[in-house]
Amino acid sequence: MAIEYFVLKSTPGDGGVRTGFKSRRFKTTSADGVETLDVSDHMADISSERLSKKEFTEALADPTLHLFPVMPVSLVSPVSKQDYGILGDKDPLSEALNLKASWGISAMLDGDGGGATGANVNVAVLDSGILRGHAAFSGIKSWICQDFTGQGGEDVTDEQGHGTHCAGTIFGQDVNGTRIGVSKGVQTAIVGKVIDSAGHGTASSLLNGLKWAKDKGANVISMSIGFDFPRMQENLVDDGVPAKLATSIALTAYRENLRLFEGVLSELSHESSYLSMTGLVVVAAAGNESMRQVNERLVIDCSFPAVCSPDIIAVGAVSYADDKYKVAPFSNANPTVCAPGVDIVSAGRDQPLSAMSGTSMACPHVSGVAALWWERLGSAATGRSVRAKILASASRARFPEDSKSSDIGLGLVSFR
Repeated sequence: MAIEYFVLKSTPGDGGVRTGFKSRRFKTTSADGVETLDVSDHMADISSERLSKKEFTEALADPTLHLFPVMPVSLVSPVSKQDYGILGDKDPLSEALNLKASWGISAMLDGDGGGATGANVNVAVLDSGILRGHAAFSGIKSWICQDFTGQGGEDVTDEQGHGTHCAGTIFGQDVNGTRIGVSKGVQTAIVGKVIDSAGHGTASSLLNGLKWAKDKGANVISMSIGFDFPRMQENLVDDGVPAKLATSIALTAYRENLRLFEGVLSELSHESSYLSMTGLVVVAAAGNESMRQVNERLVIDCSFPAVCSPDIIAVGAVSYADDKYKVAPFSNANPTVCAPGVDIVSAGRDQPLSAMSGTSMACPHVSGVAALWWERLGSAATGRSVRAKILASASRARFPEDSKSSDIGLGLVSFR
């Protein structure tokens, strides 16, 4: 049995003392006492390899290497409203066609957004790919695409429809007279396919996608995907690993992947006026594992990678009825902010438009708003300044009085 490991290489004599998976060379302690992996000088040295037990044992003997298992990642898959008790007598597609817009557009924007469209902003979508020929993407003039699922090349065809729907919410043009895109003036789309046709990927694919998107000039990165702890544990058991050991390996992978991504995202978000580095905005879905409709206490915390770094904006999902917003029952707890995530109409895989629900649908709304703020701030735009605008725009004004900050974070983001 071969397991995929992240491999970080240091140089001899720099203090690379390890115990098991740990390496003091790559660890640092921040001001708040949190231990993280210091990868700032080693971005180019991070790789992943499949190692047999014998190869892993041999690698451990090398004091310059730091090794830990790569976690699987999956789509934050759309949910069925019926499964969560979200019932209504209106068809979301008919409603959007009648209103000439998905309801999330009016929730996020004041009129036409004050003329802001996201023009001259580069947005990256790390997901299941995209259907480039869809009418929603007729406004894209420059495509920068890469497959990280194992096929390689620039073919990022979306077999899932998930990435297409998310991208449509960010920068889609009007379809059948219906507005779906928050920042439909975006003309450069950076699309990294990190999820395969089965809806699965790996942390190494995501890591490579993040570094690639940064290198290609992304100002905003949107990712509606999550790390799949249960699948890793189940796969190990299926491969003959005892259940307790499989759980231990998966926990180690979770902890070390968390530290690695925190360090990498900190590096990717770095800003320097001297080096003309503006940083970027990373937006991620909070996850759909909660089940408030069964019991209000059945709430799962925000999932990884959305929770792995303070530099990420984690997005929860809300519904809208009777002039009030309400947390969606599936939306995970402790998001940074929230956005429309129920009955969201956007670009469809097998039809012009389709409606989906999930924090995956909420995430691209905030990514679109990030593009609008980046355009409006102009030369003053940096990852830090745009994040600040997004957080400042969030409001709890139209939520029920008993709404919890643990459910909705700072509130609903808007661009007004």
